Amino acid sequence: MLNALWTPTTVGDISLPHRLVMAPMTRDRSTPGGVPTELNAEYYAQRASHALIITEGTQPSTDGQGYLLTPGIHNDEQIAGWRKVTDAVHAADGRIVIQLMHTGRIAHPDNTPHGRQPVAPSAIRPQGAMFTASGPQEMPTPRALSTQEVAATVDDFRRAAAAAIAAGADGVEIHAANGYLVHQFLADNTNQRTDRYGGSLDNRIRFAVEVATAVADEIGAHRTGLRISPSNPYNDIAESDTAELYPALMRALSPLGLAYLHVMHAGDEELLGTLRALWPTTLILNRAGTDLPTRAKDLDHGTADLISVGALALANPDLVERLRSDAPLNTPDPATFYGGGAAGYTDYPTHTV
Repeated sequence: MLNALWTPTTVGDISLPHRLVMAPMTRDRSTPGGVPTELNAEYYAQRASHALIITEGTQPSTDGQGYLLTPGIHNDEQIAGWRKVTDAVHAADGRIVIQLMHTGRIAHPDNTPHGRQPVAPSAIRPQGAMFTASGPQEMPTPRALSTQEVAATVDDFRRAAAAAIAAGADGVEIHAANGYLVHQFLADNTNQRTDRYGGSLDNRIRFAVEVATAVADEIGAHRTGLRISPSNPYNDIAESDTAELYPALMRALSPLGLAYLHVMHAGDEELLGTLRALWPTTLILNRAGTDLPTRAKDLDHGTADLISVGALALANPDLVERLRSDAPLNTPDPATFYGGGAAGYTDYPTHTV
C-alpha cells in the first residue's frame, strides 16, 4: 500500500528517506513570551519519522503575532527554545523546517506582547472573532503599513530566517497562505494599496517576492520553501483573479530556485496543473480531507513530489510506521487541538504489535 510514498528524495539540500511530510499546525502551547518548551520538543521529536516536519506558524516579529501562545523566532530566548526542538528532532533522525508566519490583520491586540493595533496591507477589518484570554473578541480594523514599514517587514522575515538557522532548523517555510500577511498582499479584497505594493498583479505579488528573495539571500534558496493556498477563502480572503495571480507569482519566484513550493489545494485541478508545470523544483501537495491512497496517486501521476498531512500526523506520532505495517490509526481529538498541555498533544499512543 502507498509504495510511492516510500521512495527517497531530496528537497533543496535536505535528503529525505521518503515522501510523507508533516504539515504545519498551530497548537498554541508555547510560553506567553513565544518560547518553545520541552513539551514542544517532545511533540516534534515523537513525529521525527516523517520525511520532513514543517513546524507550526512562528511569528517573525512582535507585530507578526495574532494568536495566543504561538512561538516566535525573533529574540535570543526564542532561538534557545527552538534549539531544544531542533536538537530533539535531529537526535531522533528527523528533519525540521520552521514556518515563518506573520498573521497581519488576523490578530487581536490582547494576544500580542505590546497590545498594538494589528498591521496589514490596507485598513480593512476581517470578518470573524479572535480567541483571547478573556474569550472571543471581534478582530479590529488593522493599520495599513506604510511603504517604509513594508520594507522593514521584509527585513523582519530575513532576520527571522537567520534566527531559525541559528536555532538549528534545516530551513524555513514562508507562509503565504490561509489569509495571513503575505496572502493579504496577494489578494485584491485585502490589498487596496495605491503604492508599488498594490493594484496590478506585479505590484500585489511584490511583497511575496521580496520576502522570498530576502530569505533566500540570507540562508540560501536551498533552505527556503513557500506555502500558498490558491482559492482558499479562509480568514476572509476573496481572490478575484486567482487564475492569473498564482502563475504570475510562480514566474516571478522561479528564478530564485527555492527548495520547494507547498500547495494547500482547494480543488482547482487546472490551476494545480499550471502551477506544477511552472514550478521548477519540489512541489509538496496538501489535499486536506482526502484519504491517503488518493493523495499517494499524486506522486504516481507526477502532480506532486511529496504530500503533507496534518491531523493524521497530529494524532499518530508513529504515522509512518503505522502506514508501513497497515496498522490502525488513532482518531484526532479536535477538543485538544489548541492550547492546554500534554493531553491531546504528546499522549497519543504509538502502535504496539
